[in-house]
Amino acid sequence: MPPKTKPETQPDVPYEEARDELVDVVRRLETGGTTLEESLALWERGEELAAVCQRWLDGARARLAAAQQGEPDEE
Repeated sequence: MPPKTKPETQPDVPYEEARDELVDVVRRLETGGTTLEESLALWERGEELAAVCQRWLDGARARLAAAQQGEPDEE
């Protein structure tokens, strides 16, 4: 039996944690004072965190849309 994997829509990192770390990465990049290699590593981490946040937001939108489809139309 193959190992179970988490669906792409459920990131391992909680949204708030990813968002806070992303804010820190951006701050560090804007502040400067890092080597080129460190800056590239920060940029790559920032891209990963932004993707995690986007997956959480996309999942939340999908859940809201599904919930709204189940509600009767208000007229």
